[in-house]
Amino acid sequence: MTSDELVRLLVGVVVLLAVAVVVLRVAGVRVGAAPLTAVLRGGVQLAAIGLVLGGVLDHAPLASAAVLAVMLTTAVWTASRRLASLQGLAAARRAVALACTAGAVVVLGVVFAVGVLPFEARYVVALGGIVLGGTMTSATLAGRHLLAGLIARRDEVEAWLSLGATPRRAVLDVARAAVAESLVPVLDQTRTTGLVTLPGAFIGALLGGASPLDAARFQLIVLAGLIAAGSVVAVLVTTLLGAPRVLPTGTP
Repeated sequence: MTSDELVRLLVGVVVLLAVAVVVLRVAGVRVGAAPLTAVLRGGVQLAAIGLVLGGVLDHAPLASAAVLAVMLTTAVWTASRRLASLQGLAAARRAVALACTAGAVVVLGVVFAVGVLPFEARYVVALGGIVLGGTMTSATLAGRHLLAGLIARRDEVEAWLSLGATPRRAVLDVARAAVAESLVPVLDQTRTTGLVTLPGAFIGALLGGASPLDAARFQLIVLAGLIAAGSVVAVLVTTLLGAPRVLPTGTP
């Protein structure tokens, strides 16, 4: 990046942040310095990962595995602390770790076993990063919908228990609804791709010099992978956390 490009980048970011701050203040929304800190943090993290990946993509499998391990650890930590009220932080962390790992392994295993993409470090890291981000979102959504359902439908669950149902059977309908709700964002994204949005993977491939058809091919496998990973993660999270010994109270 040249100095001129860097200056233009900084000016663009500052102007966009100013727009956000002005709009929020006019609307009376108090978020403090959250937009600024979010962009600063994102910028630092992107710069760091850019430097790391510069070395990773020139060296194979162990470096790529280390990057994916860091991504997985961060995803598990982020999602599990939001779900601790279901069965405690330790249980939530185990459930999310198992679910996210399983979702990512299934998708990466299928894609590279079938040969949809070359088994090279750049493709492993690129697809792995996208899928792991999706697993984090799916785990969080599935867990939060499960928690909200247990609170909102507490009487129904207690009725099942009073009839002698096991905790898992009493929560089964709530868990199924949580899985379905957690898949809504990725299904909507897939349905509207190309009509409402042009996803990042597609744009990134185009900017990287790929043809529109090759970019579309990569984006399609990404979307299918996100649906597959989200399904695996949501089912596992609701299964592993879907038989609480004590029903949660309050708000999710």
